[in-house]
Amino acid sequence: MKSYITLALALAIGCLTQASAQSIYPGQHEGKLKVETSAPVRALSFDLKDVKLLPGRVRDNLERDSAWMVSIPVGRLLHSFRNNAGTFAGLEGGYESVKKLGGWESLDCDLRGHTTGHLLSAYGLMYAATGAEVFKLKGDSLVSGLAEVQDALGGGYLSAFPEELINRNLRGKSVWAPWYTLHKLFSGLIDQYLYSDNRQALDIAVKMGDWAYGKLMGQPEETRRLMLRNEFGGVNEAFYNLYAVTGDTRYRDLARYFYHNDVIDPLAEGNTDFGTKHTNTFIPKVIAEARNYELTSDGRSRGIARLFWDETTGHHSFVTGSCSQKEHFFDPAQFSRFINGYTGETCCTYNMLKLSRHLFTWDPSPAVADYYERALYNHILAQQDTLSGMVCYFLPLLSGSHKVYSTPEQSFWCCVGSGFESHAKYAEGIYYHGDDNLYVNLFIPSRLTWAEKGLTLTQTTSFPESETTRLTIDKAPAGEMTLSLRYPSWSGKPVVKVNGRKVAVKGSPSSYIPVKRKWREGDVVEVTYPMSLRVETAPDTPSRGALLYGPVVLAGDMGTEGMASPAPFSDPTVRNDYYTYDYKIPAGLNTSLDVDLSDLSASIKRTSDSLRFTTPDGRSILPLYDAHRCRYVVYWDLK
Repeated sequence: MKSYITLALALAIGCLTQASAQSIYPGQHEGKLKVETSAPVRALSFDLKDVKLLPGRVRDNLERDSAWMVSIPVGRLLHSFRNNAGTFAGLEGGYESVKKLGGWESLDCDLRGHTTGHLLSAYGLMYAATGAEVFKLKGDSLVSGLAEVQDALGGGYLSAFPEELINRNLRGKSVWAPWYTLHKLFSGLIDQYLYSDNRQALDIAVKMGDWAYGKLMGQPEETRRLMLRNEFGGVNEAFYNLYAVTGDTRYRDLARYFYHNDVIDPLAEGNTDFGTKHTNTFIPKVIAEARNYELTSDGRSRGIARLFWDETTGHHSFVTGSCSQKEHFFDPAQFSRFINGYTGETCCTYNMLKLSRHLFTWDPSPAVADYYERALYNHILAQQDTLSGMVCYFLPLLSGSHKVYSTPEQSFWCCVGSGFESHAKYAEGIYYHGDDNLYVNLFIPSRLTWAEKGLTLTQTTSFPESETTRLTIDKAPAGEMTLSLRYPSWSGKPVVKVNGRKVAVKGSPSSYIPVKRKWREGDVVEVTYPMSLRVETAPDTPSRGALLYGPVVLAGDMGTEGMASPAPFSDPTVRNDYYTYDYKIPAGLNTSLDVDLSDLSASIKRTSDSLRFTTPDGRSILPLYDAHRCRYVVYWDLK
């Protein structure tokens, strides 16, 4: 793996100047959308090309992700597609020359092809984030190969599995989730167009959309409702985006065809009893409602999205910002029952962050930014193994459990696919802007170029190890501009200095600190956010609680006694049954924490600059995002 990381470093660090395509979010896609956002927005996202990550813990994850992405041969990603279409003719060595992917990309898996869709998006995102040409070349090669497969299949259909799987879905017969997989392809092709300027990718997506329209429209209502009982990902969001890119109202009609009455209607009526619904099936349906609101100003869709976000983050989320157990919602009144080894499917957090970005553009709420930071640091950052670059499906919170990682050959779970994207786009949530207002939401080393304003800004920090972040104006805008500095919910009263002089700070936690002035080149804004230890208890059990320092969830290092391999599914003969995975937790593991909750700092001492702490009995505590290849405890039994 080291050689790939070295390669990625050279690519990502040495090629950071090339421009890329525009974002799907409002105002960031000049010339590429035929249907603009009609709903009012108060904050706009920056394109990834405008925000460059600087060295630090977050960029380390991006580089490990880029290494893995580069290492996967395009031929292996196209193999199942070519197998479906029989397009091996003319390829050197033909069918047998390709080493086949395993796990969820095996030729006997109904979801085969989903990783290729995720990687189309991820290559585009990484190209935008780094400017490294290798990611455009990889994406271009995939798109070219998929075009050949689509032509061979005929009629616009494109997939790694036969169209019969779609037919089975329409008949209500047993099949996994064919439209889920097609959603990844639609999204990936659109992202290739938006981020990598690949016109061929859009042509393929349009042909697929035409096939889908012919396949579905005119089907009986009973057939539509039967089909929607299967998981279909966010294919309706993808059709809304295809409508926005092309202006073809047929794709908007397709998006509405996938409106799931049985799930969304109760939410529209204010019913927030999610029962045991499949969480990552639910969230993308709400994201589609968010997209519908942006394109049509439908206030009903906005209300659905906001209510769902409030309920999920407020009542169904763990301290890490993750939600779900064994992929499903559960009764929050019995919260502690579900703190187990199968909490926090990573795709759910990936999708909740997508939904959060939509909400923030409508109303730049510091509460949304607080959640985004929590989930990003304590789940997305924590998902990736710092040694191998592999990722977790679940983020287990069972005391004494450990992270179970994917493998390069035999996994390709859904959370591997979304992980490729998540670790490529850390830069997208750091800054937002209004007309003369720059929101600083995350404290991540980065350089922002706001070309329209003539602003270049560098953020230097070792946050969260340090309480201070420094913003330097490298190039100043012509007129006055407000820096809106997030005042996090976890912070003591911040200290703000402009060129060394203190600025009065008003407001309270979970708000913004406005600093308005005529900026000059070389101006420096230094902000110190006091952090402290605190406990967040389970809502139904005050005697179970998690430790945090600032926004960072801390985990007790429980050692490695009796631990199996952190990647137990590397053997292709071993079933990938993470739903019942046995963590073999040693009997008598001490998960009690005997401290003075009113004065945690008197009992728990910080021992290093890298956020390491010790308990009164000498146990080590560290950020969950650094707790790898060891057992850990997050929810302690409080004494």
